[in-house]
Amino acid sequence: MAKKKIRFMCTAFRDGFQSVYGARVKTDDFLPAVEAAREAGINWFEAGGGARFQALYFYSNEDAFDMMDRFRATAGPDADLQTLARGVNVVGLESQSSDVIKAHADLFAKHGITTIRNFDALNDVNNLIYSGQCIANAGLKHQVVVSMMELPPGCSGAHDAAFYEKTLRQILDADIPYDSVCFKDASGTSTPSKVFETVKLARKMLPADVMLNFHTHETAGIGGLCYKAAIDAGADAIDLSMAPASGGTCQTDIITMWHILRGTDYTLDIDIDKIIVAEDVFRDCMKDYFLPPEATQVDAMIPFSPMPGGALTANTQMLRDNGLMDRYPEIIRAMSEVVRKGGFGTSVTPVSQFYFQQAFNNVMFGPWEKFADGYGKMVLGYFGKTPVAPDAEIVKRASEQLGLEPTTKSPIELNDADPSKGLAPARKRLEEEGLPVTDENVFIVATCKEKGITYLKGDARIGIRYKKDVEAEQVAKLTGAASNSSSSGSGTVNVSVNGLSYAVTVNGDTATLNGKTFNIGSGDAVPAAATAGAPAGGANEPIVAPMPGLIVRLVVSPGTVVQEGQTLLTMEAMKMEIEVKAHKPGTLTSFSVTPGDQVQQGHALAQMII
Repeated sequence: MAKKKIRFMCTAFRDGFQSVYGARVKTDDFLPAVEAAREAGINWFEAGGGARFQALYFYSNEDAFDMMDRFRATAGPDADLQTLARGVNVVGLESQSSDVIKAHADLFAKHGITTIRNFDALNDVNNLIYSGQCIANAGLKHQVVVSMMELPPGCSGAHDAAFYEKTLRQILDADIPYDSVCFKDASGTSTPSKVFETVKLARKMLPADVMLNFHTHETAGIGGLCYKAAIDAGADAIDLSMAPASGGTCQTDIITMWHILRGTDYTLDIDIDKIIVAEDVFRDCMKDYFLPPEATQVDAMIPFSPMPGGALTANTQMLRDNGLMDRYPEIIRAMSEVVRKGGFGTSVTPVSQFYFQQAFNNVMFGPWEKFADGYGKMVLGYFGKTPVAPDAEIVKRASEQLGLEPTTKSPIELNDADPSKGLAPARKRLEEEGLPVTDENVFIVATCKEKGITYLKGDARIGIRYKKDVEAEQVAKLTGAASNSSSSGSGTVNVSVNGLSYAVTVNGDTATLNGKTFNIGSGDAVPAAATAGAPAGGANEPIVAPMPGLIVRLVVSPGTVVQEGQTLLTMEAMKMEIEVKAHKPGTLTSFSVTPGDQVQQGHALAQMII
């Protein structure tokens, strides 16, 4: 009997990048690997969308539309290029108005995409109706999604096979146009038995000629098992990746899955030798990039705090940016309670980011003392209906802190009525800045806000982490540790870099790390900056950063008389904007930072006369 051919999409250049490098990869660096994959016989690629849209503007100083054009030119005219859309959120964390949702489909079709995988993290089917129609109207193939995960132990009420069957039935009953169906487990936590039962039920519900796709990650170490379970239950296609962006937080490697299917009734129908060559090319392309250790690991605790692979490394990269990687274990542990009380939205972007942001705030500010905007709005209904009702006390506290009432209105209805959202205000911002008003630029500003403007003005900074940068950080910390221990002359000190501990041997003005010896010196002591005397009539007090972050904007001008609680400037950390406010009434005398500065906790931001 002939073996059943299992189709696969190569996710290396979208989900792989997001799950390993926080989506921060330059186009020139990876296109040779796309060419090698094409020559190996791969013709179905995930080519953009998701975090790989905003990240190009935020961290790579590149245009996502240009990247898609170049991807198409490299992959060839016949390749199926697929992107990822977040329903009414399209390519960001914010939900969007109807004109932005339509523009997303139209522009991605214009720039060489053939298929859009479209999901809603809450499995609120109402959020898939209009977005799915726009995708179909743009002439694209629509792969509609049911989002999966495993609930933390002890939780129930959603995310079982019956829940997914009900969600798929709602999709079919809503007459959403679709070409294929995907069950997507971004956290890689669904059990193989549940995957089998779910896919088997779906296969019975769908026409035989509709392709049924399954997606998971290896984060919890069961990706290969779940893929085999899905195939046994009737899945036609799966998602696989290539090293170095495979395994760990990513999808199962193509070579690994080829091995799993040996001796079975299934085949990937690939030339394994050519795939090996393609992976060698890809490794060479990425050799200068920092490979976070957590991206290559299996974490047995992920089912207790379901963090998707694509969000895990994106967040650890931001923690590294802000010098907070040592808090990561606490934040992951805190996620469990956040998931339990938030209404069981699937842990996939944007909801996974809401979970992480709230866990981050619970660790940094105390449990439930500060609601992340996205998490608070989610439990209040502003992103749609959660699978189960969120904890009533959490809803109450979110409403009080954010000053918002719970709502049952649809996100599109809310956003279409919001004058700050949509294409028109984005077009106005471009005109104000004297920037070209193209369809692409309008969409960039609508979805990337001020960071989009920064990119278009040519002021964007590169935020890619290369190996040499991490080594420089190690040497800098090594020098500091060695200087602190130089009074003893020699010895071994432990240095923590990016959450990892290194043993450093210090001997006078030299120090040895991982077999390499560095010349160091204590250097001249740097005197502390003198504190300016307080002007007559009041005390001069500093305004300091409440946490590490990036300065986004200065809200008031020096000389302004401000009231207690008035916002002075805005910072960003972990994709959250944080308003720094006056703690007392007084006069702002000066700022010591400018937009774009990266600051640490306690850094003086401004001076006030109190």
